[in-house]
Amino acid sequence: MIKITLPDGSIKEFEQGTTPMVVAKSISEGLARNVISAKFNDTVVETSTPLNEDGALILYTWNDKEGKTAFWHSTSHIVAQALEELYPGVKLTIGPAIENGFYYDVDLPDGTISEKDFQRIEQKAIDIARGKHDFNMRSVSKSDALEFYKSEGNEYKVELIENLEDGTITFCDHDTFTDLCRGGHIPNTGIVKAIKILSVAGAYWRGNENNPQLTRVYGISFPKQKELTEYLELLEEAKKRDHRKLGKELELFTFSQKVGQGLPLWLPKGAALRERLEDFLKKAQKKAGYEMVVTPHIGQKELYVTSGHYEKYGADSFQPIKTPKEDEEFLLKPMNCPHHCEIYNAKPFSYRELPKRYAEFGTVYRYEQSGELHGLTRVRGFTQDDAHIFCTPNQVDQEFKNVIDLSLYVLGSLGFDNFTAQVSVRDPENPDKYIGTKENWEKAENAIINAAKEKGLDFVVEEGEAAFYGPKLDFMVKDALGRQWQLGTIQVDYTLPERFDLTYKGSDNELHRPIMIHRAPFGSMERFIALLLEHTGGNFPLWLIPEQAIILPVSEKHEKYAEKVLKSLENNEIRALIDNRSETVGKKIREAEMNKIPFMLIVGENDENENTISVRRHGGEDLGAISIEQFTDLVDTEINSTLKSF
Repeated sequence: MIKITLPDGSIKEFEQGTTPMVVAKSISEGLARNVISAKFNDTVVETSTPLNEDGALILYTWNDKEGKTAFWHSTSHIVAQALEELYPGVKLTIGPAIENGFYYDVDLPDGTISEKDFQRIEQKAIDIARGKHDFNMRSVSKSDALEFYKSEGNEYKVELIENLEDGTITFCDHDTFTDLCRGGHIPNTGIVKAIKILSVAGAYWRGNENNPQLTRVYGISFPKQKELTEYLELLEEAKKRDHRKLGKELELFTFSQKVGQGLPLWLPKGAALRERLEDFLKKAQKKAGYEMVVTPHIGQKELYVTSGHYEKYGADSFQPIKTPKEDEEFLLKPMNCPHHCEIYNAKPFSYRELPKRYAEFGTVYRYEQSGELHGLTRVRGFTQDDAHIFCTPNQVDQEFKNVIDLSLYVLGSLGFDNFTAQVSVRDPENPDKYIGTKENWEKAENAIINAAKEKGLDFVVEEGEAAFYGPKLDFMVKDALGRQWQLGTIQVDYTLPERFDLTYKGSDNELHRPIMIHRAPFGSMERFIALLLEHTGGNFPLWLIPEQAIILPVSEKHEKYAEKVLKSLENNEIRALIDNRSETVGKKIREAEMNKIPFMLIVGENDENENTISVRRHGGEDLGAISIEQFTDLVDTEINSTLKSF
């Protein structure tokens, strides 16, 4: 007999060789009907995998992230079989599950796959799925695996197998299809009821542009057709909210090939929006005791060698800038923290002067691959709302909690109310990915977890997601479309103070090492604005939106009154403009709606006589004729309801 420990801590005994599905049936038939994947002793297994030792078992359904991963990975096998049958001679490479769905990279010796082929691939895949074929894993010797794929002429699988150890190689079979695979599948193909091919793209083998270019087929699948329909509706809404589309329509930013890929140009309305966001955070930071600093866009290479950033970003980033002086090299700044360390180092500090909180809206540069660039969310130059707190060990807990408060204030003021916190710690299997001592890492990780608990945050701990110099707490926000994004980060760092030999004089008159807290509530201005655009659909909070009102004179003879209204609004710090084009009021209203302007103020003869404005909200609500003072009060009330003082 073996002992199986379930997630609730209960222990059940089963005969050796029992399977996760048998365990599920022992709990309830309902659970057994829904279980599609499992994890045993931290290893992903099939529901049919024999269990031969004591261990901890977790059962997953479609509602679990791990269940979806198994579901989508299994569908990638089904689609790969469909591609083999539809495109003779196709060479399969890899087909993993991704955040939403899956992809499969294939080499098509003849022909291409285009959108007109999607329906044919989907139908073939669904026909295969309806066969209810079991997914079966089997071990294969390295020699047999190599022989199998050499006989098929698939050099990609051969390359993968050559890098594997004998005794660790497994194939997955279903129906007439076989694929090299580590495992993690649903019980059978019949569970997949709906499949959609979403797009095709080019992708270099193993991400190396010197390798052959493959065709990447993206898809998604669901256990019910209704869920696919709902997902496609969500995709359509996401297209309407795409920040690249809205940014162009609202005249916020643009890109230029002459300037360079991934380097956004902020137009006047976008620049004003950025400035308001910066002012909003600067005001809160000032109350929280931060001091603003400014650092250059470049630094000597040695600065980033000392910090460890050159080792992390150097080879894959912008290359060093040579100067006329021999052996002198500078780098475009990949991070602000080394500069802030040197600001701290500019004078000696006593423990009585700590904490020191330095903040900067600092622009940094990283050379992202051109295929990874995406609007404002993935760029090569971006501005971080960066700050670094230098404090004593007994100040870390309170300072960290203070930063949590500031981050929550930022998210709440901008309508991001649905979020969880993620505590990112080291990958215990790969200690070489990180700098610093094990002891300091443990201190830093415990400090973050304790602060998150004390603040009552709903948080999860993720191994392997830490920064290379320290653990962090990230705010994972769900937007209006239910998508999850990482917004805002707080990190505890014992390493950079050592690398830069930062010190303070303690109460014992001895020199001690400060602890450094990195924080950026926005993360980066570019990415934050992109996500805010998509979250709000361009309908920004009233306090932030570039134009809060537009005045629409009914005819030319009312333009003078419109100017009087504009001046009065400007005196009350309401951002407005006049549309005095010789167009109909109806057309002006339609265009104001498209431009997401919150209030349309129509002024005609009656308004001029009564000293009123006829107010219409974005979306069509008619508020009738009211005085300018009443409108000013309305705007102030609405702003104060969303923008609280820190």
